[in-house]
Amino acid sequence: QVQLQESGPGLVEPSQTLSLTCTVSGGSITTNYYFWSWIRQPPGKGLEWMGAIGRSGTTIYNPSLKSRTSISRDTSKNQFTLQLSSVTPEDTAQYYCAGSLRLIRDVRSLSDFASWGQGTQVTVSS
Repeated sequence: QVQLQESGPGLVEPSQTLSLTCTVSGGSITTNYYFWSWIRQPPGKGLEWMGAIGRSGTTIYNPSLKSRTSISRDTSKNQFTLQLSSVTPEDTAQYYCAGSLRLIRDVRSLSDFASWGQGTQVTVSS
């Protein structure tokens, strides 16, 4: 069973870069699933797909966040990472990582994905 765990700072100052890591266990990011995504949910709002890295390392981003988002991976550690630059309080959200067999951009529920992490809260505040 593939399991995912998000990690990173819970508090980020405005204008700084948010960095989160997703550690995958029980499977490989190069063989299990085709896409590894980052999703977020601001307070009181719906789920927003941020971007994904494919099994081959190709990245795809939500156009609305593309200028500030970077997703990379470390295959030796079986991890993939999210970086979101120039954050504002509007980036405060619960952040999730997830794996899927197809690219899912319109996220209705985390259960749309084959596997997902429990999420990590990130607050942007000075």
